[in-house]
Amino acid sequence: MSRKIIGRASEKETLQEAIDSHRSELIAVYGRRRIGKTYLIREFYKKQILFSFSGLRNGTLPNQLENFMLELNSITKDFKNEEPKSWLQAFHLLKTHLKGISETTRKKVIFIDEFPWVDSIRSGFLPAFENFWNTYCTTRNDIIVVICGSAASYMMKKIIKNRGGLHNRITRKIKLEPFKLKEVQDFFEYKGIKLPEMEIIKIYMAIGGVAEYLEHIKNGDSSVTAIDRLCFQKGAQLENEFEEVFKSLFEEGSYHEQIIRSLSNASKKGMLRTEILQDQELQTGGQFSKSMNELIESGFVEKYHSYRNKRKTTLYRIVDEFCLFHLQFIRTFKGNSWIQLYTKREYETWCGYSFELICLKHIECIKKALKCDQINSKNYSWSNSNAQVDLVIDRNDNLITLCEIKFSNDVFFVDEQYSNKLRKKESEFKNSTSTKKGVNTIMLTTWGISGNHSIGLVAQSITKECLFQ
Repeated sequence: MSRKIIGRASEKETLQEAIDSHRSELIAVYGRRRIGKTYLIREFYKKQILFSFSGLRNGTLPNQLENFMLELNSITKDFKNEEPKSWLQAFHLLKTHLKGISETTRKKVIFIDEFPWVDSIRSGFLPAFENFWNTYCTTRNDIIVVICGSAASYMMKKIIKNRGGLHNRITRKIKLEPFKLKEVQDFFEYKGIKLPEMEIIKIYMAIGGVAEYLEHIKNGDSSVTAIDRLCFQKGAQLENEFEEVFKSLFEEGSYHEQIIRSLSNASKKGMLRTEILQDQELQTGGQFSKSMNELIESGFVEKYHSYRNKRKTTLYRIVDEFCLFHLQFIRTFKGNSWIQLYTKREYETWCGYSFELICLKHIECIKKALKCDQINSKNYSWSNSNAQVDLVIDRNDNLITLCEIKFSNDVFFVDEQYSNKLRKKESEFKNSTSTKKGVNTIMLTTWGISGNHSIGLVAQSITKECLFQ
């Protein structure tokens, strides 16, 4: 079966634009571990890659240089006896090789994977690379250099926000995000795996849209058997993944895990910055801000606006599905079987929150289903002491939509008690905000709604299918 790039439409467009441009390009690709960065570059540029090498995790300078030379010697016989002692010498050899290749309109790709692993302390790698790009690559018009890395703190500080030799030198950047539900569905179809949308959602709740995790789903799996095998059985594929992710992404001595621990115990509404500091007994300042920004940039934490009455408040919450699932179930119930755990009350409660989180990641799909995707709008949550709305779509066409999100394993019955709850939310929102706009309520559920009490109250009912558009 030929390999295929699932989804990634905007990323592929960016990579193609680099091929079509009139100049040499320096592309930074970053994103969390296992997200598919290497696969994307190798597959899209497989006809253009001239030279590539990948950093060795915890490799010494001699190890990294040897690895570089092994890859260089695999494409040319000119340097068999060369043993560079520094990165300046190594990049000089690569430059010499490139000089022997005539400049043409066809782009030539140099791919450096796990870039942060090569740039160890006092290795001299980054200055040598900066020199290679600035003094040679920019003199040609046919070179694409792609640098790729999972270490968020490094990629943001040393590459994206570089203030040295690479300052303003990155011509394009790609932050690779997890798959959305439609891409997961397409991925499974590509692999010949047939799963109902509800089962895909349940798998997504546990492991998210991380490509490498999804690779381990097998034909014939249900969400229960797949999660049990990947997360709970002895020697499970993802048993130690949480620790590995944080070890590979972030520097020692940072506050990442402390922030995550606080947020994992918070209510679904999230936490204020001051609440996190107080909970972990941390001091506000540069290190805390740096750690929080890296968690946000890496896709583990979301910073969002919540309106409490009329006052805008900035809250933080975990948005990485696997991270949440690990802290809630894998760590807590280690040694247990998911086949028993998924029937517990804790999982039912979890599903409500996790489904809501997935919906918030697919707001554009929701707007499309509501036929308001072409209308400018703001999205936020709202609460006061009496009511809470998890998603408010505040539209420029003078209408505010309050979205009630509900997970259930069957059609959701709106009884008199629940309809009174919805009416109270509308009333509290109108009175607290004093809005002059029209306000309506829609329901987004897994299987739809029933019951006469919803008539005249719920303006529109949409289901999980809209999340796959």
